[in-house]
Amino acid sequence: MPKQGSEIRERRRVLTRTLPNVPRWARISAHLVPIITLPSGLWRIALVAGLPVDSSGPLLWWEPVYITSLTLVSEGIALLTLGLIQPWGETVPRWIPLLGGRRVAPLAAVIPALLGAAALIAITTYGVLANFGSGPAMGSPAKDWLLVVCYAPLLAWGPLVAAVAVSYYRRRRVQT
Repeated sequence: MPKQGSEIRERRRVLTRTLPNVPRWARISAHLVPIITLPSGLWRIALVAGLPVDSSGPLLWWEPVYITSLTLVSEGIALLTLGLIQPWGETVPRWIPLLGGRRVAPLAAVIPALLGAAALIAITTYGVLANFGSGPAMGSPAKDWLLVVCYAPLLAWGPLVAAVAVSYYRRRRVQT
């Protein structure tokens, strides 16, 4: 039994350890990404829970599943940014079937990260431009303010991912 506990601790240590050659700014940026996606996710969960965060009325039968799934997928994708600064982003953990122990090709991480960053920049820019000056969206100034406070941090998501991906590429290019 003690061996099993030590294996779990070792696995946790490997998954949460940051590589020593990662610049401090990249480490901070990668850790910010899941944090900046959290407010919008909490806003969506509040909407699903029936809290008065908007004035659109009751949700259709499928909307709670969609909104909750969107929140979970967004946060999961945001957490993947940590792979650009941690060992499991350079070598697949041994416990993953078929791939465990293999090195991650730098472009296999960088290309999806940069494409995702470009998509995030486009989506958030469109969201701002499409809603800029359109008046109250949620029915009251307090609800509008809450929406802006929860969604404004998403504007930094794409640029942060792009910066961390470029740092990852530069670091890995030097290593190989």
